[in-house]
Amino acid sequence: MAKDSKNQSYVSPLVERNASPEMAELFGAQKKFSTWRRLWLELAKAQKKLGLPIKQNQINQMARRLDDIDFKKAAAYEKRFRHDVVAHIHTFARAAPKAAPIIHLGATSCFVGDNADLIIIREALQMTAGKLAAVINLLGKFAKKYRDLATLGYTHFQPAQLTTVGKRATLWCNDFVTDLQEIEHRLETLPFRGVKGTTGTQASFLALFEGKHSKVKQLDKAVAAAFGFKKTCAVTGQTYQRKIDTLVVNCLASVAQSAHKLCNDLRLLANLKEVEEPFEKSQVGSSAMAYKRNPMRAERVTALSRLVLSLATSPAMTASEQWFERTLDDSANRRVVIPEAFLAVDGILEILANVLDGLVVYPRVIAVHIEAELPFMATENILIAGVKAGGNRQDLHERIRLYSQAAAAQVKNFGKPNNLINRLKADIAFRKVDFEKVLNPKNYIGRAPQQVDEFMKTLAAPICRRYRKDLKRKVELKV
Repeated sequence: MAKDSKNQSYVSPLVERNASPEMAELFGAQKKFSTWRRLWLELAKAQKKLGLPIKQNQINQMARRLDDIDFKKAAAYEKRFRHDVVAHIHTFARAAPKAAPIIHLGATSCFVGDNADLIIIREALQMTAGKLAAVINLLGKFAKKYRDLATLGYTHFQPAQLTTVGKRATLWCNDFVTDLQEIEHRLETLPFRGVKGTTGTQASFLALFEGKHSKVKQLDKAVAAAFGFKKTCAVTGQTYQRKIDTLVVNCLASVAQSAHKLCNDLRLLANLKEVEEPFEKSQVGSSAMAYKRNPMRAERVTALSRLVLSLATSPAMTASEQWFERTLDDSANRRVVIPEAFLAVDGILEILANVLDGLVVYPRVIAVHIEAELPFMATENILIAGVKAGGNRQDLHERIRLYSQAAAAQVKNFGKPNNLINRLKADIAFRKVDFEKVLNPKNYIGRAPQQVDEFMKTLAAPICRRYRKDLKRKVELKV
């Protein structure tokens, strides 16, 4: 059989199996290099407006050839020059020959490289914010639906006081709200590198404008404004400070932390048979064990989350490694880390949206678990009820202690049901206690339902209103 050439080379699973097409395209070659051309165009337009001898037909020709990139020619040039920016300058010059003399005028490679990265990072953060809002919306709906469904709380993964299924969902949701706030802050403060020259001094542009500092400053602002940036870096070397990459990827790592925690909880709940991720009609849980319903989507999220957490260390090391005005040992690392961090988080949010849109809750299983543990948790209320009915506190306490130990021994040593309540009901000292009332789970959930309502009103609902257009998208997983 002939080999399939399409399957001979490695393809990143982040693109093939996890991330959305729109995020993958954002970090594709077409987007990157057409953005370079737009930067060259806006630089020339601003230079012309400020008085440099650039002709309108040069501008027009550049504007017509922004997206039709000859990638084969660019690859040939890069092989010859060993420099990707020079290769694309030549490729653009061939496409717009009238503009060849003024393309990249006064600029350094980082004018297109760094500014394009910041433009793409901003778009990727905006896309991530919208998908985060969709996750917050789905968790909010889930929390609202199950706001008062009592369930065992767990501390140390041991049964603890009751909470509600909805209140637990607000804990997950609140983590993502925090993540969204961090991303919105990063978007608000993300600078443009701007027009800074080879070592950040703007010397080449000062020479072009014959020593007129005001025009150099206007040029910097004009190009930034053309791409919708409110501010440029106050100072740079040849590159923008690589600390910015650290801050951006840290935001993504924060999303990964939240996702990992949520999905670990879902995996534990699946084992308890209380809550499950959706399981499709033809889905196979195991190639050997036909009965299995493994939480494979939650497991994929935790796997991708660990990848993002590990990627977050690279930008920090890169930022600390830069020498003086720049060193090139950042480039190969950044080409991998920044796209893959975004692609992985995009995959995480895609999977989460799919899972949260179809979470299955089993109230009867939850009730059985409560029934097994609530008698022990209710002993203080039973004691108080017994005292109110005229009993002696110390005597009742000792009886409860002894019955509790005996019931626990039945559960642990013989695997029998918890019969503490039956033992107490059989004791004349507790004859006046209304056990049905005392054992109502709703007496043990505190303000959990009201906390859900308050969380939705103050935090989740405003986010859902702001990102209304991002909430309608239906996610279909690739695999």
